[in-house]
Amino acid sequence: MPRKKMYEVNLSEKERDHLINLVSSGTEKARKLTRARILLKADEGWIDKDISEALNVGRATVERIRKKYFEGDLAKAINRKPSSRQYERKIDGKVEAHLIALSCGEPPKGYADWSLRLLADRLVKLEQVDIESISHETVRQVLKKKR
Repeated sequence: MPRKKMYEVNLSEKERDHLINLVSSGTEKARKLTRARILLKADEGWIDKDISEALNVGRATVERIRKKYFEGDLAKAINRKPSSRQYERKIDGKVEAHLIALSCGEPPKGYADWSLRLLADRLVKLEQVDIESISHETVRQVLKKKR
């Protein structure tokens, strides 16, 4: 005999409609859609084992989503927790200006055009810029932002 669920899911009509629309539109991220499907199945009375097999997720995932819904609300259960990581900017406006000026100039001898890695290496070697290292991805992001 299956034991009673510790975290029972009882969706309101409004929440159920929202989840059904979310799943049927298919425009959200796959994880969010899976979480919505888990809640819909749990509301229909499915047990965790059946939900995990039907949606190809672990049983712990189903339990975790049930618990988040029970303790919080629908948004907490289906949305990803916002990142608390703080990104420190490595370059400022002065360095960006040098990078853009460098990219607009002639490429070094032997090169047809600037590559991101070549720009990153040249930027570090500039005497006007006090920077120890910079990745080609940072160079890409700066140049994309300035387009």
